[in-house]
Amino acid sequence: MIKAGAIDKGMCLMMKGEPHLVAEREFVNPGKGAAFVRLKLKNLRTGLVLRETIKTNDTVEEADVYDRDGQFMYSDDEAYHFMDAETYEQFEVLREGLESKGLYMKEGETFKITMWEAKPIDISIPYKLPFTVTEAEDGVRGDTVTGATKTVVVETGLQVRVPIFIKQGERILVNTETGEYVERVNS
Repeated sequence: MIKAGAIDKGMCLMMKGEPHLVAEREFVNPGKGAAFVRLKLKNLRTGLVLRETIKTNDTVEEADVYDRDGQFMYSDDEAYHFMDAETYEQFEVLREGLESKGLYMKEGETFKITMWEAKPIDISIPYKLPFTVTEAEDGVRGDTVTGATKTVVVETGLQVRVPIFIKQGERILVNTETGEYVERVNS
């Protein structure tokens, strides 16, 4: 158990019987009355966002979650399949609620898998990842309007808006939280 005043962003708490990640924390000390903490929590199992207000002296149960490295092997209609690189044990993470993360996972790459009660419940994708452009239209000569963009497709099937100078075969860095182009990668 942890006092609400000691809760920090990034902690995992048990709320309503399920593990939640603290996405935002705001400490409020009104002039009159007891201090409290406003929390924005993300359910690690369903992805739903929950907002809670807790008095700083109240206690909350910490969730017993841990991370495990998993090498992405493949996906099917129901799950993403991973392998533990040390034990070679294979396990799966259900796609439900994590569909968008599949567009950022390449076969053979290692990701952190969040486990709760010995079951995988979430996949941590790095903030930025490099991808190879597999489909891109050629930029039209003279189409140099400031900020001109086009849509390309990368190796995982993800569609990204990029500047018109990006060509097929080039590598680009993509922000995985927004799905936006960051920069060209020289490799």
